[in-house]
Amino acid sequence: MIKSLLFTAALAAAVPLDQELFGSAGIDMGSKLARDVAAGSPEGNGFHSGYFYSFWSDGRGSVTYNNLLNGSYDAKWNNVGNWVGGKGWNPGGAKVVEYNGTWNAANVNSYLALYGWTKNPLIEYYIVESYGSYNPSSGASKRGTIQSDGGTYDIYQTQRVNQPSIVGTATFYQFWSVRTKKRVGGQISTGNHFDAWTKNGLKLGAHDYMILATEGYQSSGSSAITVKEVGAEGVPYPNEPDSRKPNN
Repeated sequence: MIKSLLFTAALAAAVPLDQELFGSAGIDMGSKLARDVAAGSPEGNGFHSGYFYSFWSDGRGSVTYNNLLNGSYDAKWNNVGNWVGGKGWNPGGAKVVEYNGTWNAANVNSYLALYGWTKNPLIEYYIVESYGSYNPSSGASKRGTIQSDGGTYDIYQTQRVNQPSIVGTATFYQFWSVRTKKRVGGQISTGNHFDAWTKNGLKLGAHDYMILATEGYQSSGSSAITVKEVGAEGVPYPNEPDSRKPNN
């Protein structure tokens, strides 16, 4: 996972740096999901219990992220600078994804989104299911709308210039689908979004990883999420991918 993921667009759209909003984590994250770790999973990415995962933080504040069984994870963060983590697939692609859980960050700077990358062209993309105090459409170029999975999503495009990516520092576009009625839980038909982006002139490349991500920026909160591909159980991939988060 790169140094600044979902909120790189927020910063590019001139979010005031003094907009430091703090929430409170109020759920017992160990009560609903079976743990197979004791005190948090280390930062990095790879495969766990049949799913690809990625977890990164900038080291400010505190965050505890746990990879749980199958497609589950939980996290609690306090006064962080920026962090992001989640579980999914590598490679990603056109899947019907189902997720559920809790996301206690509705009033602070945080996102809950299906997040991924493609190569050739290099694209960073987001299907935002819910967001807190910052609307990711702020300052972005609207490219259309899509009706999918019982809701309406607005389509946006932004560009990052000389920023960290899965291939190192690069200039690349970000594609967004932002759900107009926020939710935590349901199905995401990713192929519908990919097709809508293409029809609106936003072309993806070859799929790299794709995760159901929680991100927090200058905030506190908690989440406990389970994700799966509908109709299929998670099966470990035979080889770890060669994509890595840049050192910076």
